[in-house]
Amino acid sequence: MAKETDATRQTLSTSISRRQMLKTTLAGVATVSAPGLLIGQAHAAGQFMDLDSFRGAKIDWRMAEGETITIGVIPAGYFENLDKVLPDFETLTGINARLEMIPPGQIRQKAVLDLSSKTGTYASHAADPMYYELYVANGWIDPLDDYLGSDKLTDNSWFQYEDIQPGHRGATSVGGRPYGIPYDGEATIQIYRKDVYDAAGIEPAQTLAEYAANAAKIHNPEQRLWGCALRGFRGAGQNMYIYPSIFRAYGGEWFDGERVTVDTPEALAALEYYVSLLNNYAPAGVENWNWPDIADAFGQGTVGSYIDGHGTAAVIANPEKSKVVGKVGFARWPKGPSGKRVTSIWNWSFPINAALSEKQKQATWLFSQWAGSREVQIATSYAFPGAYKRTGPNRASMWADPQFTDMMAGFGYNFTQAATESFANDTDPDWRPRLPQWPAVGDTMATA
Repeated sequence: MAKETDATRQTLSTSISRRQMLKTTLAGVATVSAPGLLIGQAHAAGQFMDLDSFRGAKIDWRMAEGETITIGVIPAGYFENLDKVLPDFETLTGINARLEMIPPGQIRQKAVLDLSSKTGTYASHAADPMYYELYVANGWIDPLDDYLGSDKLTDNSWFQYEDIQPGHRGATSVGGRPYGIPYDGEATIQIYRKDVYDAAGIEPAQTLAEYAANAAKIHNPEQRLWGCALRGFRGAGQNMYIYPSIFRAYGGEWFDGERVTVDTPEALAALEYYVSLLNNYAPAGVENWNWPDIADAFGQGTVGSYIDGHGTAAVIANPEKSKVVGKVGFARWPKGPSGKRVTSIWNWSFPINAALSEKQKQATWLFSQWAGSREVQIATSYAFPGAYKRTGPNRASMWADPQFTDMMAGFGYNFTQAATESFANDTDPDWRPRLPQWPAVGDTMATA
């Protein structure tokens, strides 16, 4: 994470202007981790997909034949599935593509260091949507409208960029221009123990007030059941992934003209609500919990509800790790006093490093287009031959695909409906300020 600077600390003052806030800079990104594990070095022969579908696109998939590109990703099932089908990309294009597995806590720093130094080590990487404004402000990545609009590079009648979830496209766009191709993403929804709620005679919350009341009703630490849990771990992408949605649901706004407004009555009420939930109904130590800790506790039956990305369902639906399989329900994020459901949206996406040569950029674009295609989204999701099936495909049409929805039905009651309604109605790419300095600002606010 970025180190806190004096300029960063100033962002919490209501006297600071928006222009001053824009002068805040990321610091401490020069820490370099040990080399990542290359998980794409030795691929077994064989095809996972019918390449004729790709060859039907009116582009030359061999235009960058012989190039070598490295893409930084995190060690997660959705990227491991992509690596398994990567031989098909190499067969199709003649490009040697490698996925380098980088721990989640290091990938942002390594990406910023590589982009800022213009070394071109990573042709692309699994980009955090909160970093796009920083990348664009510094000219580190290419805008993609020229790639999408080129008949030589893209056959959109085949690729169908508009089929990618609108929220995901919005999260990877800056100033109305696309800068990344979404690969995997999540809606933020309410996850609860349906059996416990049914026994207590309660329904999933429609409002944040009801959510707190439900947590209070099922809270029974003596029986090792806590009412709820939310991310408490400090960081721009940790507790500040959840709190801004509460802040916005309470009617909070980040700015009033040039003035930062994070201490209005609405903002303070949102903060009090968030803190009271954690203090009154969450397990001890939740201030150090991130989503894996919450999902693990829920899966062990010690937490009755939480609000987070829908992809956590893959953890709690795994019978090898979870004790609550078949006992889980899902619902949309509750409304706040403002009447809004304003939820954070998450995705991993692939930008193009501006420091690359033209041939390398072509190779990277072909990879991004291939990975984001409906064919690869299906091959790494319900059609994947392994145990792990991706739950966050980028394609809106897939969420209406019976083969996908049948697979998703196994995660619990109302799963697909909750996620699709959230994607359509609740997700907001502007859930936090779209500023180049947000990673540093968010880290500072997270520890305030």
